[in-house]
Amino acid sequence: MFEGPVQRLIDELSRLPGIGAKSAQRLAFHLLSVEEADAHRLAVAITDMRDQIKTCGRCFNVAAEEFCSICRDQRRDVSIVCVVERPQDIIVLERTQEYRGRYHVLGGSLSPINGIGPGQLRFGELMDRLEPERIEEVIVATNPTIEGDATAMYIAREFKPQGVKVTRLASGLPVGGDLDYADELTLGRALIGRSEL
Repeated sequence: MFEGPVQRLIDELSRLPGIGAKSAQRLAFHLLSVEEADAHRLAVAITDMRDQIKTCGRCFNVAAEEFCSICRDQRRDVSIVCVVERPQDIIVLERTQEYRGRYHVLGGSLSPINGIGPGQLRFGELMDRLEPERIEEVIVATNPTIEGDATAMYIAREFKPQGVKVTRLASGLPVGGDLDYADELTLGRALIGRSEL
């Protein structure tokens, strides 16, 4: 055990995802060794983020204003909405520079075992966007897990009767991957999702 404030910081840092006790200890002692202004800047950045960031009033992405920068962008195709589980998934998709529609953050995926049903996610808010935004296609970009697949099936079942095209991101082999290292599920999905050359 370390002196009070040091141990409290280690305890708080170790509560962060992916940070164990050893990493938390290294971070705490690093912060003790940096200039006071650097440590203060980090503290202010954390406080500012908590005080100033909220969820977008349309898509539930993180936002500093009523709507996030993507929803405010007039160049976006409003007829296409990509459904993701978490706000951080948007950044991954944006890096591809291939998608020009809007997003909708569900806040997770269906998981009856964990007590997460449709009522705990933002399906109703997505349905409410259909008519006002004249959405023609919903792209499901949930994780390729059992829960993500169940969520995709639920979306298809709810939105197809509304006349909305529902698509799912293709899954399969990564670029540069080796067949020897691919699992059977990945190979199976790659075969099913094959495209003509």
